[in-house]
Parts: sequence; structure tokens; C-alpha cells
Amino acid sequence: MTYSNPQIFTVELIGTFILVIFATGSIVYDMQIGGAYGIWFVAVTPFIALIIGVYSFKKISLAHFNPAVTIGYYITGHITKIQIAWYLTAEIIGAILGSLFVMTFIGTEANLGANVPNYDYSIFLIFPVEVLASGLLMAVIFTVVYTKGLKGFSGIAIGGIVGLDIFFLAVISGAAMNPARALAPALLSGSINDLWLYCTAPYVGTTLVAFLFRGKFAKQRKSGNS
Repeated sequence: MTYSNPQIFTVELIGTFILVIFATGSIVYDMQIGGAYGIWFVAVTPFIALIIGVYSFKKISLAHFNPAVTIGYYITGHITKIQIAWYLTAEIIGAILGSLFVMTFIGTEANLGANVPNYDYSIFLIFPVEVLASGLLMAVIFTVVYTKGLKGFSGIAIGGIVGLDIFFLAVISGAAMNPARALAPALLSGSINDLWLYCTAPYVGTTLVAFLFRGKFAKQRKSGNS
């Protein structure tokens, strides 16, 4: 079944909204209670959000919820140039609505959960780590799409790599992996100094991986049509 662009827009908005609430709200809440849960809590919550989003919306939109992932899907030919606008608009609006929800119902601590790199490390390490985190996410997404078509344990795999990236790499780069997730709390809190990192590195990571997978998907489509 083919879904319309408005249908794709709606589920991408909802999915990104849920992701941002879980990903940033957990940071805000943990700050409110003095960091009692720590990094494992901040890593598990987006894992849960992505499980919900992938299994709920994968058939309609492929469950991007991330502008950098959307660009990757465009490079591999899964979406059209026109659809990019629908996806990106939905993701940004969904993220902003998510941050407004956090601000209204959870709190404003930690700059609404905005991503922050650890400048105890050099930017020459921070940037590649953010590229790596985003690239790993894209690689897992494409692997499950190529082999299973977002079936079976796909939601667990995609949510799992996000959780693992946050658990192991957030201490260095902040591990946003998602320009929309980074943009919304930064804009609403006024904490925009690090936005350049999260509006560049994730795209580098997903683009590199997309070009690695583009040939595989082209062959897959060709064999499917033959």
C-alpha cells in the first residue's frame, strides 16, 4: 500500500514528537532529581521511544524521525526529492512541539535537555565521534531495511543502537545523532552555541553510510524487478 505525503507528514511529526519528549524529557527529569538515574536512564528512554515509533509507523513512513536519516534515505533512493520537504518539515515541527511539551509539563532544567559536547575533549575528537554515532545509527537502519525490511527485531535494533551510542559516546560528543532533536531544545532554551555541531556531523555520518549502501539497494531493486 502506498501512503500519501500528508499521511507520512503526520506520522513523522508524531514519531519525532514522541522521541523528543522521551530523549530530552528524561534529561530534564533526571536533573530535577539530582541525577539519580544518570546516563543509563537517558540512554534507555529514546530506545523505548524508537521502539514505539518504529513498530507503529514503519509501514507508513519508514520511521525516520531524524532529518539526517531522511537525507540518507534520499541518497539510497527510498524517498523522492519532493518527499524530503514533507519529512524535514514534519520532523522539525514535531521536535519543537516535543520541546514545548517538555517545557510545559516536565521542566526547563538542563536547557530543556539540549545536547552538549564535552569540551574537555578536543573538537577534533568530538566531531568525529558525533559522525561515528550518526553513522552507526544509519548503518543499523539500512542493515535491517536491507535484510528484513523493518520487520522482526528492527525496532529493537534501531532503538538499541541509539541507546548504546548515548551510553558510550554522549560523554564525548553529546550523541544527538539527530539535528531536529538537537535543534528544538536549543532554540527554545537559547542554548545555541553547539548547534553547528549537531547540524553538521550527523549529516556527514548518515551521508557516508548512505553512499556505502546505495549500490546494495540498487541491486536489490533491480533483482526484485527482474
